[in-house]
Formats: sequence, C-alpha cells, structure tokens
Amino acid sequence: MPEMLRTPAEPPAGVRGIMDAMHRSPEGRAEVLTGRQYRMANEHIGRIIAVGSGKGGVGKSTVTSMLALAAAKQGLKAGILDADITGPSIPKLFGLEHLPQPTGEKLEPAVSTAGIRVMSINLLLDDPAKPVVWRGPMVGSVITQFYTDLDWGKLDYLFIDLPPGTSDAPLSVMQSIPVDGFVLVTSPQELSVLVVEKAAAMTKMLDVPLIGVVENMAWLKCPDCGKRIDLFGGSHTGRLESSWGVPLWTTLPVEPSLTALADA
Repeated sequence: MPEMLRTPAEPPAGVRGIMDAMHRSPEGRAEVLTGRQYRMANEHIGRIIAVGSGKGGVGKSTVTSMLALAAAKQGLKAGILDADITGPSIPKLFGLEHLPQPTGEKLEPAVSTAGIRVMSINLLLDDPAKPVVWRGPMVGSVITQFYTDLDWGKLDYLFIDLPPGTSDAPLSVMQSIPVDGFVLVTSPQELSVLVVEKAAAMTKMLDVPLIGVVENMAWLKCPDCGKRIDLFGGSHTGRLESSWGVPLWTTLPVEPSLTALADA
C-alpha cells in the first residue's frame, strides 16, 4: 500500500519548499495567488493550481499528489481534480476505489486517508482498466462538471492534474475554471523542455500566471556508492526560467522506493 501517498507523511524537502514558495510569492508576483475576481460555483475554494507540462511521462500526477500532501501536512485542506480523463492516475496513487457520494444535487468527492478530496473519472468506472473513448467536447464538458457539480467543500487549495498536450482538456480547464497559477513539470532533457515550452506559451495566451517549475527525475543516487547519476545528462530547465521568467522551485530525483509504493 503506497503509504507515502495515502497518509500525510513528511513530503520531500523539495516539495515542502514549493509550498513555502506558493505562500511567499516572489516580488512582482504577489497578485498571482490572490485569486481571480470570481469563483463560479465554488466560492469556498481558496486557490486553484493547475499542474501541467505539455509533455507526457514527466511525473505530473506524482507532483500533484505530493503538493496536495504537502498542503495537508501544513494543516491546509486540499483537493485534487484529475483532469486526465483518458489516462487518470490519481485514484491509484491514493488507493481510492469507492464511488463519490451524492449530497443533495451534487456529488461529494472521494476522500483519501490523508483527508485529500479527490475526483477522477476512474472513480466512476466499474473497471479501472476500461478506456474512456470520448471526443474533445465530451472531455471538456466532464472536466467542467467535475468543478461545478461537485461539493468540494471548503478548500485552501484545489490542485488540477492536467493531461499531456495543449488541446481540449487543458484548454477546458483554463477557460472554464478560475485557475490562479500554473506549475510546470519537466524532466531535464532538452526534448522535454521543448515540449513544456508549448504549455508555457499556452498559459500566456490564456492569461494564466506561471508560478513555478518542478524538474522531476533530475538524478538518481547510486544505491551502492551513493554517487549522483544524471540520467538525462545536463539540465536544460534553466531555459524555462530565462525565456518565461518562471522560477525553478525544486529538482526531484528518481526515487525507486516511491515508484514501488505507487505500484503497490
């Protein structure tokens, strides 16, 4: 059972730093996390943070989960909206299988043992391996309903786990949900950064503030000698800082024990 993700255990130091950065907000960016002027159907949600990349396989769901756990560790109320309709990972990471429960006219999200409220399409399927074969408009409609038609309750943070790409699902999130800030997730290699820049450009087009970059899978510690191994060679993530003016919040290593727990 992946206890690291299912209980509010101490998050990695890099993720704790991210939460501190979200509260401090660099000079000139104080307005980023103060909230938009509207909250649509969820006025009790404090801040909405989208976690995305444009690139697949860089660990967006893992980073989203660790952010929510870091918030819970600080005594904040957190939720995760899994916007990856065709490839959801969040329920598996938190060990959630039960259906969201109805509360009046709305559904109540599932709640993890750490107290994190979660909504994902996989919680509505009778078989988690069943594919969701929908066209873009249907995907966008469901994501919007996950936000408007659920009783999220009072949350300090709602984290949105975005799928790869810059089309229907991310577009629906940024156009129909009042996102306060966007966290980019990348791996070190230039190929990843190239694709992540597309997501950065999309946020600028839609006037969604970029608030930080997380470089995931940056290195591996040799289990025998303790030497750091840069699996992808030198990092190219600095280009996101210089080109887009977004700070690098942390670099996270490949952690085999976390992989084993997530697969348990």
